[in-house]
Amino acid sequence: MKTIAKLGLTSVVIIALLFSCKKADNSSYGESADMKVSADSTAVSSSAAVVDKNSKQKFIRTADIKFKVKNVVKSTYAIENATQKFGGFVTYTNLQSNIHEQIKTKISQDSTLETTKYTVENNITIRVPNTQLDTVIKTIAKQIDFLDFRVIKADDVSLKLLANQLSQKRSASTEKRVEKAIDTKGKKINDIMEAENTLANQKEASDNRAIDNLSLQDQVNFSTITLQLYQNETIRHETMAGEKNSNAYKPNLGLQILDSLKSGWYILESIFVFLINLWPFIILGFGGFFLYKKYGKKQ
Repeated sequence: MKTIAKLGLTSVVIIALLFSCKKADNSSYGESADMKVSADSTAVSSSAAVVDKNSKQKFIRTADIKFKVKNVVKSTYAIENATQKFGGFVTYTNLQSNIHEQIKTKISQDSTLETTKYTVENNITIRVPNTQLDTVIKTIAKQIDFLDFRVIKADDVSLKLLANQLSQKRSASTEKRVEKAIDTKGKKINDIMEAENTLANQKEASDNRAIDNLSLQDQVNFSTITLQLYQNETIRHETMAGEKNSNAYKPNLGLQILDSLKSGWYILESIFVFLINLWPFIILGFGGFFLYKKYGKKQ
């Protein structure tokens, strides 16, 4: 009895250990899958150059991401909707299907099976408020099935903006002095023209700095995201009406014989009409023949 009890206890322990190992394996597999999903979702998120609104630093933030999705069309709509939701806008989208192979197989006398292998891809460029860049990228990450690459850049343009502002101030000061000189001391036409040209150049340089600053400020306020979406190759089957051979449109033998008789009759009519048109030559020929017969033998 003691031996049986020991064997039973040993069996229970072994079963419990096996169950625990299996549960641990399942748990490990679940954690691995969760880690993969989490990796795909967080791999594209970014906190690069996130600064306080009151900071003196100004960053131009851009993102370039390529990834595979389950369905390019559906993901495109989801990304466009998210862009609009967070105050951004789409500046470029190129949704297209690339055909890799197309095969036509005749499956019956009047039908053909067309097999097309193709991939769908889309290149999208969107612009979103700088403060919403990370949120938009995390929203886009939900569409990712496989991430090819992610590049996020933040360029500090604070000094360039300051340099342009200082240049504008110097130009404004120079313009005032030149205008005053033209009004008070300009007497000769050559001097006036030279001063006017100098003033125009100063104003042009000032305008260029202002436009450059506006462009930089726009890039600071709205970040640019470039996306490349693609999906697995798709195979499409379509049954089409088969193209009939030209012989199928030929008439039967009886109609061909009838058409030949008609064609022969038309040819005979044409020959007869042609001979009628030659009647003067025929008469002259007969006349010459009779004259030859009559006078030629006498000689």
